[in-house]
Parts: sequence; structure tokens; C-alpha cells
Amino acid sequence: MYIPSHFDLKDIEAARNLMRARSFATLVTTGEDGAPFVTHLPLLFEDDGSPHGKLIGHVARPNPHWTLFGRGVPTLAVFHGPHAYISPNWYASPNLVPTWNYTTVHAYGTPHLITDNAVALTVVERLSAYFEASLPQPWSTARLPAGNALAQMKGIVAFDMPIDRLQAKSKVGQNRQATDRQSAATALDAQGGEDNVAIAALMRDWTPG
Repeated sequence: MYIPSHFDLKDIEAARNLMRARSFATLVTTGEDGAPFVTHLPLLFEDDGSPHGKLIGHVARPNPHWTLFGRGVPTLAVFHGPHAYISPNWYASPNLVPTWNYTTVHAYGTPHLITDNAVALTVVERLSAYFEASLPQPWSTARLPAGNALAQMKGIVAFDMPIDRLQAKSKVGQNRQATDRQSAATALDAQGGEDNVAIAALMRDWTPG
């Protein structure tokens, strides 16, 4: 990924937090024909004590993406953070042009297939526990009839992906004057919307150094 130095997010914990908060990712692996094969799916970041941590997830068994995992093909997981259009009308300075502010994390690694159904079930349980945690009555596989959850593992293929390399980019107006960032952030807040407000906060919070 192209990252100008002033947009390079070197804060590893911030990158990890983005992966946690924006966990619906784009998984890209080069197929046998040389073309990228892409799957959109939730991936759970786990801090396993390694330098970059790992990702866990699963795909439907009919999805051929998993066959590439079994061949040890390097894979990219893209996590899309908040993003927003920036109008030049919002800047205090004249003669500027439109742009798009955004944050993203690229995680590189080689997925490992999980062939044991019991272990695959723990992947499903960890994913569901994470996404159910904020609900008033969290669902779990314990609600299924005995043996049902394990039987359903036949329909999916679980995997983990140790992260070999992380790239993180935060483009939030670092190349603009502070007055321009502040005025654009104010306009984003006025526009409303989760991503606009999130980008506005990042623009305000950024400090040189």
C-alpha cells in the first residue's frame, strides 16, 4: 500500500483497535490463474503474544478460497476504517481541491486451515462471543441441541492467519494547516453520520510529532 510518511500510522495499538472495531474485512489471495480471489467476511483479531497477533475466521465450504489457504499462499486482509469526503469549501484556506480522508489497515500473512471440527467450533464460538457481547441476551452455541453445533462445522472451513506484517494508514489532513483541519472537521460534524464524526475527531486529535 502506498503510504506517504505523514499518513503512516505507526501506533500499533491504534491499528489493532481499528481491526477490532472494523472487523468486517476484505480477504485477498492470488488464485491459481494469477488473478486475485476475494472474500468479504468478519475476521477476529487476537493478541496471541506474537509481534503482530493473528486473525481467525471461517468461510463457507463451497467457497474455493480456502483451497488456496491449504497451499500456503500469502494473503492480505484489508480492514476499512472510517472515511469521509472533504469539500474544499470547508477549508479556511483558498484554492484547495477535494479529497477523501480515511483510515485503513492491511494485515499480511499465510492462513492455516483448521481441520479439526472441535477446534473449528471454538473459532465460531470466539467470533460469536465477540459480536454478541454487546447484546442484552448474547447467543452462544450452548443453545443448540447436543451435537448440533459440531455437526454444522461440516458446512464451513475455519482458519487462522498469523500476521507477518502490518501496514496502517491514517489520512486525516496532516498535510493541511491546523485551521483547515479544524474548519473541515466542524463541517463534517455538521454533516453528521458515524464515519463523518469519526473522521472529524481524528482530524482534531492529530498532532505533529
